[in-house]
Amino acid sequence: MNENWQEELCNATAALLATKNEAVVYFTRRDLLGEVVGPIHVVWELTEPQNILRKQSADGSWVGSIKKTPVYPENHTRLVATFKAFRTLVERYRFNRESVSIKKAAEYLFTFQTHEGDIRGFIANQYATHYTGYVLSLLIRAGYVDDPRVERGIKWLLKMRQDDGGWTVPILTHHFDGKTMYRLTSSYAELVEPDRAQPFSHNWTDMVLRAFAIHPVYRQSKEAKVAGNLLKSRFFQPDVYSSYRAASYWTRFVFWWPNLLTAMESLSLVGFTADDPNIRKGLKWFFQNRKEDGFWECSYDAKHSIQRSSPFIERIWISLRICQMLKQFLG
Repeated sequence: MNENWQEELCNATAALLATKNEAVVYFTRRDLLGEVVGPIHVVWELTEPQNILRKQSADGSWVGSIKKTPVYPENHTRLVATFKAFRTLVERYRFNRESVSIKKAAEYLFTFQTHEGDIRGFIANQYATHYTGYVLSLLIRAGYVDDPRVERGIKWLLKMRQDDGGWTVPILTHHFDGKTMYRLTSSYAELVEPDRAQPFSHNWTDMVLRAFAIHPVYRQSKEAKVAGNLLKSRFFQPDVYSSYRAASYWTRFVFWWPNLLTAMESLSLVGFTADDPNIRKGLKWFFQNRKEDGFWECSYDAKHSIQRSSPFIERIWISLRICQMLKQFLG
């Protein structure tokens, strides 16, 4: 271990404490410094998460933006809006099923689970392995690890692996032309099964692996280890599929899309350590790219310079997650 890395992590921690943002300081003290802090409900009562909760509908969902062009299925926008709100509450503010609002939101998300186990409705009626994995990871974080519906979803994901042991989005494995792809993803259409002989996608393997990484049992599975080895072998390389392909996406830390941070978070939980050459390469990148103010940018992609329009608060939250990940590897 590089001793300077420990010093760099301490400096980043100090910068987070200096923000005086109540939620960020709470998690910095708890997760990075190991201090005893107050109950998590203190964070839940802060203005930011309460503003999100005030917009929740009685059925547990959030209403999405009205689309000028009709989308399929009709409840697609509500599903996406609920996913976004649920993600922020659970991942950022650490809400769990002790909150009545989270229980209602979780039950709403479960209504999109098919008998097979996947969460369907994100891309018309096609399989969405990537979103299924991510939604399951959020549900597990929220306290639904022992729910049989989560177990059914995990088993479905195991059945949907490519021959090489990774994942992709099944519809991408057939390389349809644009017109066909639009029809399949915007209206009711025949369900496309994957061509399992096609290679895995590191992007969508990342999103699926999140469910396994957060699960206390499945993170130890051989399938999770195989997927982790595949994922880290692709650091800083372009994806094999056209969707989200550029290598620059590895260092674009926005929204819920795959990147070096999300990959490293999962790999730390699956059991990879700082002694691994690929992991060390990832750690080195983070320590070399922290800015003088102590934080990281939201994006290092010159073509998609998100940081120019992102509020400073987003940089703080991204930096907190990066420090939490670094602490996992460096101790």
